[in-house]
Amino acid sequence: MADAFVDAAHAKRLKFRELLRRPGVTVMPGGFSPLYARLAQMAGFECFFLAGSQLSAFLYGVPDNGIFGLRDLVDHARHMAARSDIPILIDADTGFGNAVNVWYTVQECVRAGVAALQIEDQEAPKKSATVAGRRCIPIDEAVGKIKAAVAARNELDPAFAICARCDILGAEGSNFREAVERGTAYIKDGGADLVWLNSVETRDDVRNACRDIPGPVLAIWGGQDAAPTIEEYGALGVKIALYPVIAATAGLQASWQVLNDFRERGTAALQEWDAANKRSKWGRADFGALVGQGDIRKIEEQFLPESKKRDYDSTWGHKTTFATDDDKK
Repeated sequence: MADAFVDAAHAKRLKFRELLRRPGVTVMPGGFSPLYARLAQMAGFECFFLAGSQLSAFLYGVPDNGIFGLRDLVDHARHMAARSDIPILIDADTGFGNAVNVWYTVQECVRAGVAALQIEDQEAPKKSATVAGRRCIPIDEAVGKIKAAVAARNELDPAFAICARCDILGAEGSNFREAVERGTAYIKDGGADLVWLNSVETRDDVRNACRDIPGPVLAIWGGQDAAPTIEEYGALGVKIALYPVIAATAGLQASWQVLNDFRERGTAALQEWDAANKRSKWGRADFGALVGQGDIRKIEEQFLPESKKRDYDSTWGHKTTFATDDDKK
């Protein structure tokens, strides 16, 4: 069993490295749960991101300020890796301390079965990259943390990828030249497998960063105008276009709308919601398939004695939708 787990995790890590090597850009959506990772997989995406901001918000109801700890992250990451077949990149914040903490963080994350992690160069306690007030550690300290991450990784599985996240853009004393300098050092001196460049403000800066940093670049847009399209990102040289919170925030907004509508109009709002889901090009999400409900009956049939097998023909459960009879047709 342990060998099967290790083999499956290693295969996903090799797949992630293949995504980094192949030409063109890969789109990586993100969220916080095993279910969202499965949704992304079923929708055809090839990788997924466990966002620390969403883990903080949706599991603990707190801001992305370095509040959750290593054990919270590793336990959650293990569930995500176990319930999906695509590589998972996880957000390890600052590595929960200095280079010593990073060493143990990486080894625990490798054991969780995910494909890669990112460690950012912010000063602890970190702040969400979406807000002001960030401050970065000196470049030599950041390089040392990346070196520790790589060494710790190599003891367990060299296929596991280390992403060095550069948060200097938008932080205190930020400038684009230093962002490129840091990204270059993280690859050449630290040994990172890719660099995450946050909050890039212009297309020229994206292009120049991808040209000058000697490794794959993951980018998140920070400019005032509309973000590049996927095709533009590819043309600019971006290897991974990350949308770190899209799955979770879409679910949050949908819940907000439905709850308010339900409060105002009652069950009519729920019936309209169900009808709209049915009309969707993609239909309703298959909850049973996402959580593997069919596996339960297979296990029961295989291992339970006849006297303990359940009667599925004459029993039933409550409704999970509010669709009318016409909606079901």
